[in-house]
Amino acid sequence: MLSKDQQETIKNIIKEFFDKATIEVEIEGQSAEEDTFRVNLETEMPQLLIGENGQTLAEIQHVLKLILRRKFAPGFYLDLDVSNYKKKKRVYLEELAKTMADEVALNKEEKELLPMPSQERRIIHLALSQRQDIVTESRGQEPDRRIVIKPAPEKY
Repeated sequence: MLSKDQQETIKNIIKEFFDKATIEVEIEGQSAEEDTFRVNLETEMPQLLIGENGQTLAEIQHVLKLILRRKFAPGFYLDLDVSNYKKKKRVYLEELAKTMADEVALNKEEKELLPMPSQERRIIHLALSQRQDIVTESRGQEPDRRIVIKPAPEKY
């Protein structure tokens, strides 16, 4: 678990990182669980930090995580979000998964989703993991790997 001093140090490093990049950010929310520090940033230009499909956000998070791991244990994990982009994306993906699974269960025909990064595929797999009427699998090679939702095999 991260101490209050460690959490303050992390916030200061993040703030300094963006100050040096001349990007004004406000650290809106943060929480620490085990070795994970979650932080949400607010800025006037969130799309600049999020990038296309969250790619820039993922890269910034990676760089900050490397910087912070020098000060903290190698098992330290940073979960960086901007304007709750990841949170909104998770809700969208969970709703998409449910809608597609309902269609597959009703029509008994598999559905193939568009290619997506592993973190997004994981959200869909987890969202549908408790359903008995469908199964999910990932197909293809990165970066074109995608989820296929299929009717569950019938049990006799």
